[in-house]
Order: sequence, then C-alpha cells, then structure tokens
Amino acid sequence: MKFLSTRGRIEPTGIDAALAAGLAPDGGLYVPERIPLMAATEAQDDLARTACGVLAPYFADSPLRERLGEMCARAFSFPAPLRPLQGDGDWLLELFHGPTAAFKDYAARFLAEALAALRPRDAAPTTIIVATSGDTGAAVAAAFHRRAGFNVVILYPDGRVSPRQAHGLGCWGDNVRAFRVDGSFDDCQRLAKQALADEELRRMLSLSSANSISLGRLLPQVAYYAHAAREFFSEHGVPLNFVIPTGNLGNACAAVLGKRMGLPIGELILATNANDMLPRYFAGEGYAPQASRSTLANAMDVGAPSNFERLRYWHRDDAELREALSAHSVDDATISDTIRAAPQRHGIVPCPHTATGLRVLEGLRAAGDTRAWAVVATAHPAKFETIVEPLVGHTVEPPTALAESLARPATAEKLRADYGGLRALLRESATRQ
Repeated sequence: MKFLSTRGRIEPTGIDAALAAGLAPDGGLYVPERIPLMAATEAQDDLARTACGVLAPYFADSPLRERLGEMCARAFSFPAPLRPLQGDGDWLLELFHGPTAAFKDYAARFLAEALAALRPRDAAPTTIIVATSGDTGAAVAAAFHRRAGFNVVILYPDGRVSPRQAHGLGCWGDNVRAFRVDGSFDDCQRLAKQALADEELRRMLSLSSANSISLGRLLPQVAYYAHAAREFFSEHGVPLNFVIPTGNLGNACAAVLGKRMGLPIGELILATNANDMLPRYFAGEGYAPQASRSTLANAMDVGAPSNFERLRYWHRDDAELREALSAHSVDDATISDTIRAAPQRHGIVPCPHTATGLRVLEGLRAAGDTRAWAVVATAHPAKFETIVEPLVGHTVEPPTALAESLARPATAEKLRADYGGLRALLRESATRQ
C-alpha cells in the first residue's frame, strides 16, 4: 500500500513517511493509491478491534503492522456510542467521550502512538505544528503532552474560540506551547502550511502536522463510522445515513472514505454554520473560498477547507462530487433555537456544532424523509457553556477529564498572523534543541 499526493507531483510514498511528513512535498494531501474493500457485516463489540481491522490494510507494508492492535487499544480506549434520539429513526453518534471531549481525540491519540513508534531513539525532537479552530489543538496537546521526543505548537484565532476551548489549549505547559493568533482560523492554517512547506526550516527542524490534512487523522476517523454503521446494519439490515457537522471537511472525508471502502454507510449530508461556501458549491456554484465569519459553532468557522482537495481527488468531476454529497448552512439564530428546543424535541443538550446537524435532520423529517439518520455529535456541550446554558436554563456539568483540565492554570502567547514571526520562533526553538 502506497500513498499519492492529491497534486500528483511526487512518487508513491509508504505510510510511515507520509505520517511523518504530514503534508506531501508538493503541497498536496496524501491519499491511498487504492482503497481497500471491507466486509459490511463484520460487526465488532470493541471499537479498538474495529479500528485495527479498518487500519490494517493501510499498514500492511509498515513495521507498525505488528503493533497495530496495541496502538489501537490505547488510542480507542473510550467508546463512540450510537444512541437513539426521541424521534423514530433518529440517532446520535456520540464522539465526545475522550479526554478533551471532542471527536478529535480518537485520531490525535492514534497519530501520537504511530509517530512515537516510528521515531528512532536517537532522533532529534519533532515539532508538531497544529492550527485549530477550537478542538483539534487540545486533542493534539493531550495526545502528545509529556511524550518524549515531541514538542507541540498550537495556533488558534484569538477571541474566536470559546473560553473553555481557549483554556483547554493553554493548560498543558511542558512540551506544549499555545499561541493566540491575531486573525482567523484560515490565517492559522495558512501559517501552519507555510511552515510545513518551508524547506530551509525543515532542514533545521523536524516538523510534522496533526491537522486533518494528516493521514494520521484521516484514516483512524474511519473507525467510528465503521463501528456504528456495522452495528446498525447487523441489527436493522439497512445502511445508516449520517449528518456530519463540518468545517475543514476532515471528519466528512473519513465518512466518504469509509463508504468507498464498502462499509454500510448510506447517504452523507454535511451541516455547516453561516460559513456557507460548501452549501453554495454543492448547490451548483463554483468553488470559491471566502473569508471565515465568526459564529456560535466556532470550530467550523472555516472559509477555505483544506480537505476539499481530497474530495475533488476522489471524484471525476464536480458533477460526480455533487451527486455524492450535499451541504446545508445553519445560521446562529437557528443554532440557538435548535439548542433551546433540543431537550424536549430530541432528549439531549447539544453543543452548537451538533445543533447544526440536528437542524438538518429536522429539515429532512419535515420533508418526509423516514430513513434512519445519525447526527454526528462532535463535542460535549459543556465546552460551550456560555452559549448552551442560557438557552437550556441549567448548568451543563463537564465530564471528568474536561473538568480536570479546566482546574489547571492556562496561558497562551500572542502571535501576529505573519509567517515571519512564526518562522522566527520555530528557528529559535531549533537552536535550543
């Protein structure tokens, strides 16, 4: 199994090198040269065993193949339950049971396991640079915190994440540094990509990515879709359809890849916030990245989703891609209304991102769709208490791991949205190693 760049200007690459690099040398994203087929009905009681089965074909030529089971056992040590909602055929795939209460925890932990296993004992430290719109940075920080041989640099848009998200980005210390960037998430993403593409800098410093552009994020995220879809198919005999809240399209790409692997995944619909570039594209407009706007669902405040490049690679043309997916935008007022009504209508308290998915589900039901749909719950509502609690009228208690991180002191350094500043601090860190 080899991996290609979406831009087609590199030789086929093994998974070990692709994981270590993060971004392909030509600036593209790594994709498998062929997509292995999986059995639709091979249900597993354990998420970690499902993950191992999904990942095994991709690691067939890697020395990590012998350690894949133990790596998955550590990375997928918490559940991803598929729970019924109150409506007939309505389901919720809960992906917020990890240490930072967001779906990013699964893949971030697997990526940390993989990179640590691949690292030679005498190698220089690797700096993981990660741009985050709220949740990715905390998940990566937790996964790499105090892990020998790794440093983490987090870039997040100052004032555009929730207070608890900001705390979760800056509460680690040790080998983790958080920077609040004077700009948008798209600025943070641009800075990270510039560093990864800086050949002179990479000769001084071992750099890698933990954003959703990384194969180490894409491939493990297929596991929870496989687990839920197989479980549902074994009980109901039909594929499970998914509504996926999305910003940078990483989680959506994992579902698309799982479907192309032959897993019993039905229709996929994307839910976005007021950053509506994707709904416009899927409605027939040209692909036109735009400046991101701040919304209640801030982790999806993305105007130029990096993983769109993968979606285009996997489809012959725009027509085929638009046939495969659709997308709907949900504005802040509707997000608020959905959160307020969710306890009575759905029996849950959602985060703002999950609320966009619930609103799309409600639209499907209003249009007469009676099929089974699972909304992907991407984060715990307690991470957004300043938004959620006034709408539902009561306190939302944080899960234990989140509460522990909130009890630690947090700090973040200020950084301009200018590559020169980031490059200087990375060069400085290289001279200290």
